[in-house]
Amino acid sequence: MAQLAVDSVVLRFGGVNALRNVSFEVEAGTIHALIGPNGAGKTSMLNCISGVYRPQRGSIRFEGRELGRLSPHVRTKLGLARTFQNIALFKGMTVLDNLLIGRHCHQHSGILSGGIYWGWGQREEIVQRKIVEDIVDFLEIQSIRKKVVGTLSYGLQKRVELARALALEPKILLLDEPMAGMNAEEKEDMARFVIDINEGRAVTILMIEHDMGVVMDLSHRVCVLNFGEKIADGVPEEVQENRTVQLAYLGEEPVPLQRAGA
Repeated sequence: MAQLAVDSVVLRFGGVNALRNVSFEVEAGTIHALIGPNGAGKTSMLNCISGVYRPQRGSIRFEGRELGRLSPHVRTKLGLARTFQNIALFKGMTVLDNLLIGRHCHQHSGILSGGIYWGWGQREEIVQRKIVEDIVDFLEIQSIRKKVVGTLSYGLQKRVELARALALEPKILLLDEPMAGMNAEEKEDMARFVIDINEGRAVTILMIEHDMGVVMDLSHRVCVLNFGEKIADGVPEEVQENRTVQLAYLGEEPVPLQRAGA
């Protein structure tokens, strides 16, 4: 059984069909890429999976459990975490504080015990900080751990957002363009972290990414959307050679250029 199964999902905004009967499956332990031209419905699909949107039709099952009526925070507790296309951090807070916020669904002490920092509240915070520090070391952000997020470069903020998603201890991680706006060196680092998360931490990854080199190098399987419809689904080599996919990205077949003097 697939870890995540999307079946005939339909999402409409008024007269606009954002997703039209989209189906695909994500196997546990894999890196699954969701690609397509701008406006293809990729982020809308992640929003349906994470609970931001509720599709009009279809089903989304995570480890056999139907997610349709579950709120986003319940889905998070089940093991779904995500990053966003536009960075969604608390930019006036430090890196450590942002990561500790990512531990909210695993914290059980009340306002009183946490506020006075005594007994159970104190012991729990020590445990949570240890987990957060492990993620800081894993993503190599020790030098910025106490810096205010808003003062960091774009590439480092993307890494902090990845760290916060990891703080949720996800079983499946939804990444919305994790390498957008990065230079070549930052992309190499992020690609390495994605592989380490998948292999070293046994986290399944569903990733939206526009860099086709990254998609082909990292993904075990690729699903392609265009105008809200699935047009291909397979291993990277198959998708790369798919003529429908090529036309979706490049448009109509170009007319051969005439040589000068012909």
